[in-house]
Amino acid sequence: MAKVSNTFVPKHTVVENINPMTKILAVFSLGLGTLIFPNFWLGLFVILGLFVVAGLAKLLKEFVKIMFGFGIPITVMLIFIQGCYSPKNRTYIADFGFAKLGLEGSLYALKVVSTLLVFLGTFYIMNKTTYTGKLVAALTNSGLPPKAGYLVLASLNVVPQMQRRMSIIQEAQSARGVETGGGMLARVKAYIPLLGPVVMSSLTDAQERGMTLETRGFGITGVKQTTYVEVEKSGLDKILNMLLILFFVIVLVVTVLMKTNII
Repeated sequence: MAKVSNTFVPKHTVVENINPMTKILAVFSLGLGTLIFPNFWLGLFVILGLFVVAGLAKLLKEFVKIMFGFGIPITVMLIFIQGCYSPKNRTYIADFGFAKLGLEGSLYALKVVSTLLVFLGTFYIMNKTTYTGKLVAALTNSGLPPKAGYLVLASLNVVPQMQRRMSIIQEAQSARGVETGGGMLARVKAYIPLLGPVVMSSLTDAQERGMTLETRGFGITGVKQTTYVEVEKSGLDKILNMLLILFFVIVLVVTVLMKTNII
């Protein structure tokens, strides 16, 4: 498998050592569990737990910024839209004159926000604590075809690679006297000359990578593909997998019972 650099910076935490497949299971188990649960309380507790996990991963500061930076605006917007104009509203808790704030719509808005934040938080932690090559190696070990694994790897790295390439070309042009700063119009004019070198270097890079894969026998059939990155499943991964599956099953059962008015 081709080795592609990325922006992952290891911090040597417990969360980083968790198998990537366990993290993917956490994203879907926690996210879908919150989605199917009738109210927002489960999502709130999961979000509080994610803050603890972010602290263990040494990502608490960045995690707080992204959660509150996304959560506060979307919460205000949805509560205003759903709380004031939802057809579900039967009980009104505030009167603003031009509109009334309904309890049912506000609760639904909180449910949507909590679900979005759970998906956002779990995916953010997984992305920041998982080396891309390790993620693809885990997917390949789980049965994903190597070619599909390479496509995943290339897709995840395309944006960081483009950013690094544009930065290098921009510094080179600045060294040659090309104006790259100033106001908005000047910046737009400065980025136009970057497009040609970036596109051409991307095409060259793709061709070179294809030749490298071919010389290494990437497309040979009937042989077992190998990787420089080894991924193992520890005892902690097995325990977490069981707990995540149990969590989703319990949430599913409780949701069904609540909807049938048994509890």
